[in-house]
Amino acid sequence: MLSGSRSAPLAVLVLAAFWASAAGATDCPADHAKLAAALRASVKPSGGPANGGFENHEWASVVARDGTVCAVVFSGAGPTDQWPGSRAIAMEKASTANSFSLKGMALATANLFALAQPGQSLYGIIAASPPSPEAGAGDATTFGSPSDPMTGKRIGGVIVFGGGLALYDGNDVVGGLGVSGDSACADHNVAWRVRAALGLDKVPAGPNPERKDAIVYDVNAAGQSASGFGHPKCAGNEADVADQLKAGVGGAPLK
Repeated sequence: MLSGSRSAPLAVLVLAAFWASAAGATDCPADHAKLAAALRASVKPSGGPANGGFENHEWASVVARDGTVCAVVFSGAGPTDQWPGSRAIAMEKASTANSFSLKGMALATANLFALAQPGQSLYGIIAASPPSPEAGAGDATTFGSPSDPMTGKRIGGVIVFGGGLALYDGNDVVGGLGVSGDSACADHNVAWRVRAALGLDKVPAGPNPERKDAIVYDVNAAGQSASGFGHPKCAGNEADVADQLKAGVGGAPLK
């Protein structure tokens, strides 16, 4: 049995760990269980609707506003039922959307594509924040579980194609969501559904309220975007699904 002099410091450490854990849980926009349920209801292989792409299982991740990864999930029965490489990409998409969105200006990762091309204003941005070398570390059998090794850490990285959206509670940005495992266009559609299912799609009116952070399909054959925020179409009918979801626009110049 511990003496009083030894048990007091131990009690302090236990309480400190508890409060640190509680603070982290409070900051997370969506917990593991809620995110997993939303993702599985949003992809066809697990009973959800079509996304217009390959109809693969997917990964999804949520980061808090400070960029900390707080949930990583997958829609399949196990970590290898979806592209293994998409786990890190989902986290990076969540981080990118969170990092480049504000209360008055929501930017999906899809909105960065045209700006990041050679000769454009954000060329080189993908090298601005290298992803954490810890992204692939740890026990792979725990990937996508509540004890995923990246939980509580910052992933970094910048992704400039579809699948990442900022999360809004109606007042401000509260974090970011990333989805990966299909075409970039399909990932955007699934992310749009997941965000709505989480109730965190209350994007305040910004400079482009009619568009918000929809994917903009206005990149022409020469690779030029009329709006400057465009993304190329993918091979399937993802653009049609985006239109149905009001998650995409055909390319009218932004106001």
